[in-house]
Amino acid sequence: MLKPASGFGSFSSASVELPAFGQVRDWTRTRFSLRPEDAVLVSELECAVPGCPPLETVVAFWTEDATRHHFKIFKPVTEIVEDDLPYAWLKQSLAFIEGEGCDCC
Repeated sequence: MLKPASGFGSFSSASVELPAFGQVRDWTRTRFSLRPEDAVLVSELECAVPGCPPLETVVAFWTEDATRHHFKIFKPVTEIVEDDLPYAWLKQSLAFIEGEGCDCC
C-alpha cells in the first residue's frame, strides 16, 4: 500500500524538500526535452509493502500529444541526483499505454 509521505498541511520538512521536488521536476523537463507548458508531477510516497523502500519518488509527465509517461526512483526526493533519472532515449518506454494495467502511479 502506497500513501503520500507527508499529508497536506504538514510542513515540518517542507523547507528542505520543496527545492528537491523542483530540482527533480527541472531535471525531468530537461532530460526529456519537455516544453514549458508540459505538466510534470513529482510525488514522494511511503510504501508499507515488505521489500519496498520506505520512501520512493514517482515522477509523471505529459507530453504535447497528452501521453502520460512515468517512472519511479527508489529514494526519497532529497537524495535524488540527476543521474538517477532514466536516460532520455527511454522516453517512449515510459509512456502509459491505455488499457494496460499500471499499479505504480
